[in-house]
Amino acid sequence: MEKLSLLIPVFNEEENIDKLILDIKKFDVYNLVNEILFVNDGSTDNTLKKINKLKKNHSKINILNNRINMGQSYSLYIGCKKSKNNIIITIDGDNQNNPRDITRLVKEYKNNKELFLVGGIRKVRKDNLIKIYSSKIANLIRKKVLNDDCNDTGCSLKVFDRKTFLLFPYFNGIHRFLPALFKGYGKKTKFIEVNHSPRLYGKSKYGTFKRLLSGIIDMIRVLIIINKVKND
Repeated sequence: MEKLSLLIPVFNEEENIDKLILDIKKFDVYNLVNEILFVNDGSTDNTLKKINKLKKNHSKINILNNRINMGQSYSLYIGCKKSKNNIIITIDGDNQNNPRDITRLVKEYKNNKELFLVGGIRKVRKDNLIKIYSSKIANLIRKKVLNDDCNDTGCSLKVFDRKTFLLFPYFNGIHRFLPALFKGYGKKTKFIEVNHSPRLYGKSKYGTFKRLLSGIIDMIRVLIIINKVKND
């Protein structure tokens, strides 16, 4: 049976780490995986200290530490490169994703050998209205342009094939375009509804206007990558 790595990029999430691990154990995700890989993305609070403390009591926890903040895409990329296993599960460290849903995503992934990515679709978003509606508009445009079959590419809950992911040309922003890239490389994907919770501690690390501008540039980049694959 293929083993799984749970990859968790974190930046200044000291107040969320303990609950996240408790939920991972509570919903039996800890027994489902054989590695929990935290990528500390240059946190300036006590995030790294908390993870190191948890590592002493949880043998499956490993840590990668970016000395400066490199962003979610880089953290995902370096985490996949350094992970022990070929099946990667990703989840945010802010407790807005529910670890309970991981079991369903993994089951869907393993039950269909044709699938290379199973992603979550946040059923009821628990964010502020500006973030919700800007995300809806961005998803509509991206889905129309890239034809990636995904209504919510921003949901961090995903299960995917590491070897395929490492074929993609890296760029800052790649984490938001995995559905399009997997499909563009001829790999089958599927999406299922998952839960979403309000953020109780910390704050979102990404501004909507900045994300919009970078998203347009990245969307063009992804189109070029996919067209190159199709024409090769």
